[in-house]
Order: sequence, then structure tokens, then C-alpha cells
Amino acid sequence: MTGPERENNSSARVVSGKLHPVRKGGAKTFVQQPPTKPESVRRPARVALMLALAHKIQDAINRGVVRDHGDAAKRLGLTWTRVTRLLDLTLLEPEIQEELLFAESVDGAETMSERTLRVVVQAERWAMQREVWRQF
Repeated sequence: MTGPERENNSSARVVSGKLHPVRKGGAKTFVQQPPTKPESVRRPARVALMLALAHKIQDAINRGVVRDHGDAAKRLGLTWTRVTRLLDLTLLEPEIQEELLFAESVDGAETMSERTLRVVVQAERWAMQREVWRQF
């Protein structure tokens, strides 16, 4: 078969416009519409969760559910030092704590680490904490 007598191949088609590569199961295919981006995953920031835990531990100590830092550490399976560092977060100025409690992590990206907060906690007065906080 030559020329106009050629058989019409129905599986082949001509696409005009822009094609977008998409991976499906290891194979690369092309689509006309760009793939939609998944929505961002938002969750409370890690420091927000740690601050909330610190307040729960302090509340348990105040109510007499646990005797002290050491008892809380033993019940939680943490070291005494770790519990002390968590409880140090409760010494932050209330406005800073509020900001931390509303902090979010977007797609796993944390905005601040606990190590950074230790510098803020070390400031003796709340006014000094605010100044250090503004630097971050």
C-alpha cells in the first residue's frame, strides 16, 4: 500500500498545544491539562505542640498528679533534662507563647526550632525576651 491507499491508523492522533509531563507508576506520560498541585498540608508547629505539652506537665505537677519533673519524666519516658527544657518554655512571655501556640508547619517546614527558643527563654525579663524574639 502506497500513497492514498494507506490504511488509516486510528490509534495515532495529532495533538496541538502544550503537553505536560506526568509520572505514573514509573512511566512518563504527557497530558494536555497541567496536573493540579496538591493542597498544602498544614499542622501545628512542633514548638506549639511542645509548649502545649509543657503546660500539661506543669498542670499535672500543680494538681499533684505527678510529684515533680523527675516523676513526670519517668512517666513520659523522657529524661529529667528534656522535661526541664520543655517546662522552661512556660517561662516565655505570654504574648510569645500565644504566637507559638498558633504557629503552623506548612508541608513539614518548621518556622522555628526549640533550640532557637532556648535563647529567648534565657533572657531574664519579658521585655528582654520580646527584644530577642523580634530578632528571630
